[in-house]
Formats: sequence, structure tokens, C-alpha cells
Amino acid sequence: MTGQIAIIGAGPSGCFLAQALLKAQPDLRVDLIDRLPVPYGLVRYGVAADHQGTKGVTRQFARLFERQGARFFVNVSIGSDIGLEDLRGAYDAVVLAAGLSADRRLEIPGDDLPGVHGAGKLTRALYEHPEAEALPELGARPLIVGNGNVAIDLLRLLAKSPEELEGSDLGQGPTDWLAASGIEEITITGRSPAAAAKFDTVMIKELGKLADVSIRVIDAGESDDPDAQKKLAALDALEGGAGARRITFRFGLTPVAVEGSDRATAVRFATAQGEETLACTSVLTAIGFDTPGDLPRDALLREERDGGLAEGLYATGWFRRGPRGTIPDNRADARALAERILGALSPDPGKAGAGILAGLDEITDYDGWCRIDSAETANPPPGRCRAKITTREGMLGLARQEDTQ
Repeated sequence: MTGQIAIIGAGPSGCFLAQALLKAQPDLRVDLIDRLPVPYGLVRYGVAADHQGTKGVTRQFARLFERQGARFFVNVSIGSDIGLEDLRGAYDAVVLAAGLSADRRLEIPGDDLPGVHGAGKLTRALYEHPEAEALPELGARPLIVGNGNVAIDLLRLLAKSPEELEGSDLGQGPTDWLAASGIEEITITGRSPAAAAKFDTVMIKELGKLADVSIRVIDAGESDDPDAQKKLAALDALEGGAGARRITFRFGLTPVAVEGSDRATAVRFATAQGEETLACTSVLTAIGFDTPGDLPRDALLREERDGGLAEGLYATGWFRRGPRGTIPDNRADARALAERILGALSPDPGKAGAGILAGLDEITDYDGWCRIDSAETANPPPGRCRAKITTREGMLGLARQEDTQ
């Protein structure tokens, strides 16, 4: 008897889990469900546009649908189109792999002033997510709060020249926005000392390849830890340059208030030496992510153990463990969770499975995504590998082979 498993979220954590399940038990019926008309979530709309090597993981994910038999049901919102409990009733197991897309707030005075932008909101606009807001005016001196890989991605893109974006999938609108940004100086701040910063050393080394920048690293400190020493050495190697765009790294700064009357104009920090205020023209926060609220994550995770939330209900990826870890980290999580799911699976032939989705009018499938993908990659602009369809309506029109502009 074939078990039926629904995975909510077709990003890397959901795809890795589907791979692991079907490798272990090829006759399973595994359905990936996503609220967007396109798959791959974080890879498409979160991985930096100039990191095409990382985005290449989608080639192995495509084999899920083309060779391993996974099915793809998209443009389906859990909660509004169909309830989570309805899905649980239709499948032998349901896995929440929806990720985290809402920016975590600073939760300090002034963090709601105009000019304060979450990194997630900004990168969704840069990478042309269909639900993104317009790209904002950052001014000449944006200040980044956070020192993880997301912060470094944002810093690198803001500091690049148009020529350095060759080969990426950055769209024409974002490309023009970057070229016209007028950015003169970017300050990036972190609470921790440099030795404990969350960024990967390889991300720092990549900054050393930027063409038209000058970089300062203030009070990086020292460490006896070998891994930390590699970070410090990479930062030290960045020092210097005579480029027009200035980058300044600061460490050990805890934000206590965003200052400004009708717009953010400075951030006040607590430091080991007392308070310090840094002037800026905008504030970009890269301090983590949270659920947008369409699934009751906090309530579901209260009893979570190794991915299990309740009978037949599981979680994986960032939805389960929070916004940490790289895309490959999801592979190891997926294998462990697949083993647990299969160990507890008790197929019920009376369950409807994907039949419960049959009445949804706006649903589309993997063939629809292939039509979108072909249109995006057929004739990209010079210097680009893809021209994304930027609206839900445009994507759905292509998915259904309707005429679109």
C-alpha cells in the first residue's frame, strides 16, 4: 500500500526531504505544495543574484519531478485556499517546510521609522518576488545592522558596479536601481566581536574581489580559536583600496535606538566604551527572520521533537529550527526526518491525498513551471542568465499557456 505525504513548501528544505523520502521508498506518493506559482523558494528569491553556483542546486531538484515521481501543486495558500487540518485529513503525513520570510524587528525605539528596511523585504524586491514592495531610496550612507551571511550578501550587492553583476539573474529594474543609488559609504555593524561574527569566511574573501571600493575594519580584535583566526585574517586582508565606494566594518555595537524625526537619520549603539551614534541615510536590518503568520509556527513547535509536531505532522528546515544554517545543511536534516516519517507511516487507503486539491481553480503544476522557466531563460538580456517573470498574473498566464505581455 502506497503512503501519501504532503510537503508544504517547495524550497530547498522541502525538496531535500522529498528526495530522501523517494530514495528510501520510490513508490511513495509525495506532493509538494507551494503558495507561489514557481518552485525553489529561497533559492529563487533569497540566494544572491550573483551566486549562480549556489542556485545550481535546482538542477538536482528538477529530477524530483522529472524522474522520481514527485508531484507539484502550486499557487495554493494554506489557510485561505485549503486548511492545514484538511490536508492532515487527506494525507498520511504532512510536513511543514514553508521557511521563514518575515524580517525580525530590532524592537528598539525608532525601528518603525521610514528609512528602516528589513533585509528580507529588500532582497525580495531586488530578486523580483511577485509580492515584493517597491525598491526604496537608501541615500548615500546606508547602515546595515547584522553580520551574518544575509548582511554580507546585501553589502556585496550594494557595493558592486554594474559590470560586476555580469552573469547574474538580477533584473533590469533592480540593476537600474543599484546603478542610480548614489551610495557613497556603507557601514556594517554587529553586536558580537569579529571573532564571533556569524558570516562565513568565504563570504568575506569574496568582498576582496570588489573593484571600486575602499574598506576599513575597525576594532576587529584577536582570538586564539583557529576558525576565528581565519575570519580575522580574511577581514584584515580586506583593509585598504582606493575605490570610490567606502565600506566600514564595526563590531561590538548593540543598537539601542534609531534616531530621526520623520525618517531614520542615525542609530545609537551601546558599546564597551559607552554609547556611540552613527549617522546614516537609511537602516537595513539583517538580524534574522520569522514566520509571516499564515501558519501557527510557535504553537505548533511547543511540543516539537526531532521534527515531529503531532501525529502525522512534521516540520523541517528554517520553519523548524529557525533562520540558521546553509542550504546544504537541510540535506542532513531531511535524511533524518525521512527516516522518522517512514518509520511511523501507516498508509490509509481511504485518504484522498491530492484529490482534496482538485476543486481549486487557480492551481498549477510542474509543467506550468517548465513553461515559465523556458520563457525566462530563452532570451535573457545581455549579461544575464534569466529574465524573471515578476508578477503572479504573468507567471500564471505562462503556466496555462495564455497570451501574456
